[in-house]
Amino acid sequence: MGEKSEFSKSEYYTNRELSWLLFDKRVLSEAEDKKLPLFERLKFLSISASNLDEFFMVRVASLKDMVNAGYAKKDIAGLTSREQLAAVNQETHALVKRQYATYHSLLAQFPSNGLRVIGHHEDLTKEEAAYVDAYFEDNVYPVLTPMAVDSSRPFPLIRNKTLNIGALVRKKNGEDDLEFATVQVPSVLSRIVFIPSQEGKAFILLEEVIERNIQKLFLNYDIVCAHPFRIMRNADLLIEEEEAGDLLIEIEKQLKKRQWGQAIRLEVEAGMDKRLLKIIQDELHIGNEDIYPINGPLDITFLMKMYGLDGFEHLRERNYHGDWPVPELSENPDIFACIRKEDILMYHPYQTFEPVVRFIRQAAKDPDVLAIKQTLYRVSGNSPIIAALEQAAENGKQVSVLVELKARFDEENNIVWARRLEKAGCHVIYGLVGLKTHSKITLVVRREENGIRRYVHLGTGNYNDSTAKLYTDLGLLTCSEAIGEDATAVFNMLSGYSEPRSWNRLSLAPLWLKDRFLYLIGREKEHALQGRPARIIAKMNALCDKNIIEALYEASAAGVKIDLIIRGICCLKVGRPGISENIRVRSIVGNYLEHARIFYFENDGRQEYYCASADWMPRNLDRRVEIMFPIEKPELQEKIMRILEYQLRDTVKAHFLLPDDTYAKEDMRGKEKFNSQLAFCELAENCARKQEEAADRRVFIPEMAHTIGSAQENII
Repeated sequence: MGEKSEFSKSEYYTNRELSWLLFDKRVLSEAEDKKLPLFERLKFLSISASNLDEFFMVRVASLKDMVNAGYAKKDIAGLTSREQLAAVNQETHALVKRQYATYHSLLAQFPSNGLRVIGHHEDLTKEEAAYVDAYFEDNVYPVLTPMAVDSSRPFPLIRNKTLNIGALVRKKNGEDDLEFATVQVPSVLSRIVFIPSQEGKAFILLEEVIERNIQKLFLNYDIVCAHPFRIMRNADLLIEEEEAGDLLIEIEKQLKKRQWGQAIRLEVEAGMDKRLLKIIQDELHIGNEDIYPINGPLDITFLMKMYGLDGFEHLRERNYHGDWPVPELSENPDIFACIRKEDILMYHPYQTFEPVVRFIRQAAKDPDVLAIKQTLYRVSGNSPIIAALEQAAENGKQVSVLVELKARFDEENNIVWARRLEKAGCHVIYGLVGLKTHSKITLVVRREENGIRRYVHLGTGNYNDSTAKLYTDLGLLTCSEAIGEDATAVFNMLSGYSEPRSWNRLSLAPLWLKDRFLYLIGREKEHALQGRPARIIAKMNALCDKNIIEALYEASAAGVKIDLIIRGICCLKVGRPGISENIRVRSIVGNYLEHARIFYFENDGRQEYYCASADWMPRNLDRRVEIMFPIEKPELQEKIMRILEYQLRDTVKAHFLLPDDTYAKEDMRGKEKFNSQLAFCELAENCARKQEEAADRRVFIPEMAHTIGSAQENII
């Protein structure tokens, strides 16, 4: 499937970065949806801003590095890095303007909902001004560190993502020379400052409080002007692993560089004094195209804090707690006995993540458990998984943990966990040279009457009990002998001892998984050519691997019906005659972040179902350790198909990729409203209620086929 393939032309592919921006526009469109409650719209607006920050720190930074290095190779869409950067700049400027237009439209709804935002400190009443000034003296002033710049004091380090107030000042002795000064808005204080109000809630932002009182920071100066600004720096770590004597120390060194990496984006208050702007721009070496004048408060991620305000429940959608039980595990406290009885498939967050934690905790305490082996990519700040592994080591178990130190933006957190685990007596592996270990697998080795038995957990998401309440993921608990043997082989490979010649059930990247996917897609193509049943349904976070897309084009051209459920990046194009006419792509953007990876192949009526930790991206298939595992039990396959069917029916949160390479929601005229995430919440809640009433009935996903008709009345 080389470059000469008829499906390899660059015009058949979308640039990865531009496709990501389309995803952030889909998130922003949720903030623009007038059918959603006000606070839900604020939440999506905040998420779109947070997403864009990370996009700049990683993807835009990478493009700038390539341009600076003179990298001329074109991407799959035929664009050089310089062309990509120009296109991205144009799109991001337009996106930011759209974000702030949305912000102001939402702000206009605040007064009628009992909220008052004081946009500028000059708008304070006399009483409010007195309160704000007292708040500054008591809470803010002691924390601030004003920084002046002159011949003896160089331009200070402006840290990545921090909000700052830049000022031009002049000495009171009458000298005309202007001097630059800056003060960082402290992140240790709440950015939202509430002001006593007899009606509703009133608040002002912290930077406005500081700006109002900035004269108190420079007593011997006149303030000529003062404006907030914020910079984004290159946060992509460059780690020379082959030459690093100690990977942990090397990553710690690189983390410090994030604060003074190349400045790649400058946000300034619209109307900033041109003299002040030029000083900041020159000192940070920022080009005009990387300056973003903002008509509103900088960094609107603070809106997420507003989402949780008490007393405004009517401005949020109903809160589904996402903590419903797993029926197969609710009757017997012995989780190993439950797994011996049957394989257990969990769908988070509609089913609680607690059994995964219980699996590790019980293994830590069980005297018959000999060893626990686990991979950790991202964990929560106060992880019960880490605590259980520590206890296991203290109880004399053999505990081996691969902690991926290169998990982006979790490096520092993972270093802390790795050292804690080592201190507790665990054997810690710091990832593999040149590869990220992104697989999610736990192996528990237990001594039983009939000999050694291996219990395995495999998942599509991280061992993070916090994000498990927000991300949709699947997890499988099994004591299958074949999978147990494979799990042992995985950990032997990760620790560097052996590489098996063959596998029973698992498929691993970077050595075999991509070829396995290409084989499965190619097999569907052959079935279609022979007039046999052929269909592919694939759900993932991103699709940008060229070989995979070519294979999908070939399968589509052969007549295979292909449904792709892709939350984020999709470099494939739909509706191309003779190429992708049989491919449909949808992206679901809802209250939960769609994170599960599911792959279904019709296979001439002998259906195959798989889950994986990997997306169809080069980084997942070529540069990471990933695991795909089959779902083989018919009752579990039914659960998987029900998930896919629900998502393919979604007409509320699904955005459809169009032949013009844009996304749009479905025209609802004459069509049924169906929100797949809400439907799962309703079903999980109803089934939990029934389970309480009749503990011996198992009613979650297996009963969906029977309950969907009656449940639909409650879904909308």
